[in-house]
Amino acid sequence: MLNTANTPSRLLAPFIAAATAWAIAGTSLAGDPIITGAQRVGQPTTIQFDGPVLEEATAPGSGNPFLDWRVLCTITQPDATQVVVRGYFAADGDAANSHATEGDRWNVMFTPSQVGVHTFSVTLHQGVDVGVSSDPAEGTPFTHPHSFHGQTGSFTVDELDPQAPGFLGRGIARYDGKHFLRFTDGSYFLKGGTNSPEDLLAFRGFDDTTNKHHFSPHTDDWVAGDPDWTDDEGDAGRNLIGALNYLSAKGMNSVYFLTMNVHGDGDNVWPWTGPFDFHHFDVSKLAQWEIVFSHMDALGIQLHVLTQETENDQLLNGGGLGVERKLYYCELISRFAHHNCVNWNLGEENTNTHSQRVEFCNWFETWDPYAHQVVVHHYPHMMEQVYNALLGQANFHGTSLQRMPHSVHEDTKDWVNLSAATGQPWVVCLDEQGPYQDGVVPDAVDYDHDEIRKDCLWGNLMGGGAGVEYYFGYSHAHGDLTCEDWRSRDHMWDLTDHALRFFRDYLPFEEMQPADELLSSTDAWCLALEGTTYAVYLPEGGSTDLVLNGGFYSVEWYDPRNGGALQTGSVTTVGGVGLVSLGEAPDLPAKDWVVLVWAAQPDPGVAVDYGIGKISSEFTLPTLTHSGEPNVGEVFELHAHGALAGTWGMLMHGPGRLAHPFFGGTLWINVPITRIQPILLDGDGSGSWVIPIDPSMVGVQRNYQLWFRDPNHPDGTGVGLSSAVDVTFGAD
Repeated sequence: MLNTANTPSRLLAPFIAAATAWAIAGTSLAGDPIITGAQRVGQPTTIQFDGPVLEEATAPGSGNPFLDWRVLCTITQPDATQVVVRGYFAADGDAANSHATEGDRWNVMFTPSQVGVHTFSVTLHQGVDVGVSSDPAEGTPFTHPHSFHGQTGSFTVDELDPQAPGFLGRGIARYDGKHFLRFTDGSYFLKGGTNSPEDLLAFRGFDDTTNKHHFSPHTDDWVAGDPDWTDDEGDAGRNLIGALNYLSAKGMNSVYFLTMNVHGDGDNVWPWTGPFDFHHFDVSKLAQWEIVFSHMDALGIQLHVLTQETENDQLLNGGGLGVERKLYYCELISRFAHHNCVNWNLGEENTNTHSQRVEFCNWFETWDPYAHQVVVHHYPHMMEQVYNALLGQANFHGTSLQRMPHSVHEDTKDWVNLSAATGQPWVVCLDEQGPYQDGVVPDAVDYDHDEIRKDCLWGNLMGGGAGVEYYFGYSHAHGDLTCEDWRSRDHMWDLTDHALRFFRDYLPFEEMQPADELLSSTDAWCLALEGTTYAVYLPEGGSTDLVLNGGFYSVEWYDPRNGGALQTGSVTTVGGVGLVSLGEAPDLPAKDWVVLVWAAQPDPGVAVDYGIGKISSEFTLPTLTHSGEPNVGEVFELHAHGALAGTWGMLMHGPGRLAHPFFGGTLWINVPITRIQPILLDGDGSGSWVIPIDPSMVGVQRNYQLWFRDPNHPDGTGVGLSSAVDVTFGAD
C-alpha cells in the first residue's frame, strides 16, 4: 500500500482525484469523440472528448486541469508516420461565448498535410506535473468510465482546396531549409505587416482583460458573416475583427503581438486567470483569442507570437526552463500551433542566456507538431552577441531584427549569408525600426515614408530578407501601445503592398541571392538568380551597369512608389558578357526605381519547350511539347505525354515565364492564369490541343502548362504538373 502519511497535499491531489472520480465526473459514461472541421489539407480538424469535469482554479481533490492532467493524441497519417498532439482543457467547449470556467470538454486541434484516412488514439494521464512531461508513460492513466483514455477513431482528409480563403488554401507554412517559409502547396511566404500595438491582445472584448484597446475606428470594417463572440453588448469581437479585415484588405499578412507582458510596457496581457497565477489558464479568454487567430488564418495573416518581453523574461522560473515556463509554452502550442502560419518569438529585446534560448528552442521542437519557425528579437546593441551564438543551432530559424534604417540592407545580407554558410539558412526579417520615438510615423507626419520605404522595406527584401513589420514610435499618435487605428499608416501599407506584389508576381525570390557586387553603382542593390532574373533597386534613382555572363534579357522598370504595371525605360534589351547599361528610368529619374532584367522573350512565330514536369504517382515524367508553327494560318498543336491515364487534364496559359513552387512541383507560367476546357487524357496519359490563331494574337506571348489530377500522389497535393511551352504568335 502506498504510504502517503508525509506526502504534501498538493502532490496527493491527482491521486485523490482518481479515488473520487465519481465526484469529478458523475456516473455517465464518456461519449464518442466529436470530430469537426473541413477535414481538408491545410484546414484544422478538432477532436473533442468528453471527460472528467474540472475547473480552471483547482477544485479540492480534483487536480489542476493544466498541470496535473495531460492529453496526448497520436495521429497516424496515410503514409504511416505518426504525429503526437497535446490536447487541452476546454471547459464546456464553448467558453468563448459562455465564459465557462469549468466543464468536461477536452480538445485536440490538428491541421493535416496529407490526403487520406487518419487514425488516432488518445491517452489521458494524471499525476504531479504530468502536463509538462514529454514522457508518454509519465503519470497514471485515468480509466474511470467517464474517461476517454484509450479511445480511438479515424477521419478522412480531402486534398487542399486552393480556393479556400487566406492561408487555408495554402496549408501549413514550415521552415524547410531556405530563407523563406514554405506552405504545403509549395508557395513561399514573404511578409509585410505591423509590430504595433504590441499589446494587441489587451482588447476590451476579451474576458478579464484590463487597459483595453477598443479599435473603434474599425467598427465599420466588420462585415456580416465575420466571427464574433458574446458579451454584455453582444458584439465583443467586432472591432478587432474589423481591424484585421482592414489590414488584410491593404495586402498585409503579418501581425506581431505579445501573449504575456506582465511587468512590461503595457502590463495588460496574460493567458492566465491572473497575472501571477502561472498554473491556471483563462479558458474563455484563450477561446476568444482562438476565434481571432482563426480569422487571421482565413485572412492570410501570420501569427507573430511574442512570448515575453525584456521586462519579464526572468519572470517564469527565474528565466529558466522550469515547470512554469514549460506549461506556458505547452498551453500556447496545444491551443494555437494548429494555425497555418505561426512565428514563435522567444522574446522582445531578449536577455535570457544563450543556453536558455537553446533549451526554449528544443522545447518548442519537442511539442510543436508542425515545427513552426522559432526566432528571437534583440536589443540593437546585442544583435551580434545574440545571433552569432545561434548560427547553425538546430531548431532556431531566423532573425527578428531591430535596426536603424541605414543599416538594414547590410545587416540583412550579413545574416542571410552567415546563416547560409552554416548549412542552416535563416529567415531574415526586420521587425522593428528605430529611432524608438519615431519608428514608422503616421501618414499625416510623413506621407511618402521615403526612409522607411527605401532603407527598411526595400533594404530588407533586396538583401534576401523575408519581409518587414512596422513599429510605431511612442511620440506620435497611434503609437506602439496606443494604436487604435491602423489607417494612421494607410499609405505605408500601400507602399509595402507594391513591394510584395513585385516580388510575388515577377521574381523567383526564394531562389535569388543578394548580389550587389554585380552593379557598377555602390548606391544600388541587386538580387539575382544569375542567368535568369535580376532585380536592381535604385534608392536614389539614376542608373547603373550590370555584369552579365551571357544570354539575352528584357529590361523593364517598376515604380515602387505607385506600383502598377511594368514600364519601359531607355533600354529595352541587354545581352552578352560583362558590364551592360540598364539605361534611364521612364520618368522622374531622381526618384527610386526597380529594374527587372529577365530572360528575353522569343521572337514572334517561335515556340520553345522548357521546364520540367512533376514526377507523377506512377513515376512518369509529364511533358508538354508542341508541333507546327505558331503563326496565323498555320496548324499549331500542343501535346501532353506522361500524365495519368484516364484522368482529367486542364491546359493553362499565362503571359510569360515563371519558376515558382506550386503543389509540390513548379508553376512555369506567369499570372494571371487562363484555363482552357479540360479534356480526358487517353490510356497513355496523353492528349492534344489545337491552338487557333487569329491576327489579333500576333506578337502576343503565351506560356502553356498542363494541370491534371493525381489523387494518389505521395505528396498529398493530388495534383500533377507538366513542363511548359513558351509561345509568341506570329503573322502568316
